[in-house]
Amino acid sequence: MERGVAKVLGGDPKGNNFLYTNGKTVVIRNIDNPSIADIYTEHPLQVTVAKYAPSGFYIASGDVSGKIRIWDTTQKEHLLKYEYQPIAGKVRDIAWTEDSKRMAVVGEGREKYGAVFLWDSGSSVGEVGGHAKSINSVDLKPSRPYRLVSGGDDSIVAFSEGPPFKFKLTNKDHSRFVNCVRFSPDGSRFATAGADGVIILFDGKTGEKVCVLGGEKAHSGGVYAVSWSPDSSQLISASGDKTVKLWDASSGAVVTTFTMGNDVMDQQLGCLWQKDHLISVSLSGNINYLDRNNPDKPLRIVKGHSKSIHCVTTHRTDGRATIYSASHDGHINILSCACPKLQWLKLGKGHTNQVNKMVVDESDQLVSCGMDDTVRFTSLQTKQYSASDVVKLDSQPKCVSIAPGGITLVVCIDLVVLLKDKKKVFTLENMDYEPETGAVHPGGTTAVVGGSDGKVRLYSVQGSSLKDEGRTLDATGRITSMAFSNDGAYLAVTDEKKVLRIFTVADDYAIKDDFYGHHAKIVSVAWCPDNEHLATSGMDMMVYIWTISDSNIRIKIPDAHRLHHVTSLAWIDANTLVTSSYDACVKQWTIQY
Repeated sequence: MERGVAKVLGGDPKGNNFLYTNGKTVVIRNIDNPSIADIYTEHPLQVTVAKYAPSGFYIASGDVSGKIRIWDTTQKEHLLKYEYQPIAGKVRDIAWTEDSKRMAVVGEGREKYGAVFLWDSGSSVGEVGGHAKSINSVDLKPSRPYRLVSGGDDSIVAFSEGPPFKFKLTNKDHSRFVNCVRFSPDGSRFATAGADGVIILFDGKTGEKVCVLGGEKAHSGGVYAVSWSPDSSQLISASGDKTVKLWDASSGAVVTTFTMGNDVMDQQLGCLWQKDHLISVSLSGNINYLDRNNPDKPLRIVKGHSKSIHCVTTHRTDGRATIYSASHDGHINILSCACPKLQWLKLGKGHTNQVNKMVVDESDQLVSCGMDDTVRFTSLQTKQYSASDVVKLDSQPKCVSIAPGGITLVVCIDLVVLLKDKKKVFTLENMDYEPETGAVHPGGTTAVVGGSDGKVRLYSVQGSSLKDEGRTLDATGRITSMAFSNDGAYLAVTDEKKVLRIFTVADDYAIKDDFYGHHAKIVSVAWCPDNEHLATSGMDMMVYIWTISDSNIRIKIPDAHRLHHVTSLAWIDANTLVTSSYDACVKQWTIQY
């Protein structure tokens, strides 16, 4: 989400799904059960808009470079059908004719701001004329005779007839940017919404002005989106004044006002009327299901990450598993696997910057370290950040590891800090190596720290201090991640030379085996609860599941997150793996050995 920029939501013509874009991803969600979702991640650049074809078989999505990809919705692979470059700049909106044969694409451009073409050949069927600046929105009349309407940064609404589409007339009643234009489903009228807070209705066939909703102004802030009811009698509008309004199209009067909050993040930048569902999108990224019977409280709010996810961990209490994920903006989200709706709960903003690592300790506290140079201890009972349970560090922490007895090992850029019961008790500094990552043995007696020189140093945990054992273990390159098995029998070490090395703790840390398979640096390792398997992820976008007893037995998950590497791994149980990535998605995998 971007302040002051409308968010276009697309609706499935069958009424089952809706779709939107986030980063390089197109997200398709089931409208009745939003926990059921699918993603399309084939755009190499940021995607700005996606729309279903009226047939329901294809989706067209456009990105910041002006590229349009038309892809299949019926197959899991979402095979690409066609790819075009109709404009040379960011795509702002897409529209289809009702026969799914013609498309209009508008946005920013150099030579032109819009194009209308046949979907299967890309050949032009007219032009989007009448504008001198970028076009923000476009729509095509859903019945013959076809009409095309567009609105842009020049405050103009342009009306064209076709096909082939030719510019007919303009309307200049808006005093500021026109953010959204939409035809009613029956094609009799179209609505235009502007940054001036005005919504105007026009005749769908002639382009003549019919009325202004709500008198002079519909909203006290800019209007970013409008969406019609399926029967064309009503429409909803989303505004920067933090409200969504439901309008009667024939009288031009407001029926219901949905108040979404007082914070700047409650500005409403998009909306969609799909079957019986009224949906709006806040600047915060929250998707709100509006309740006509209680306009002050949404029926449901779908929350999630809108930024890249850097780390993930899992925890089981009373047999129920919970996934914790943390993103680049410092948000930590909680996803209960027991709840069929997979409701996201937001802890608020405790960390002010990227969270680098999270673990859950024996006291049911989420221990997290971030780029804001803090380690936080958050109770999973209250799910509230505590101002007192924060440890400020003198250097940026990279990794945090825990052991019984309230022991926490924090590896920073040039320090290693030992915490006990949420207090700093010992600091290693002025070391002759650069620490990268660390781990504490489940028994709490030994701490290991991996360095950029490819060596693992062993320290004994003695009360409130770390004693250098004077011993090192060798990896093949700069160490990227380390983890003891849950039973403490093995230590797994990964490095930038693509090697996973397993040491046997009982045999004085003798090398048990080396595992090869990744084509690029390994970034994360996680032990399976059965202690017989472990997973690694690398910059090659691959995830491997390894078998300790036989290095030749492995399961490979290629392209686990398309176009992005897997940043973090965690196990829910012996057959369920969770992965996170820069695509702002958390994925759950069922592993069958």
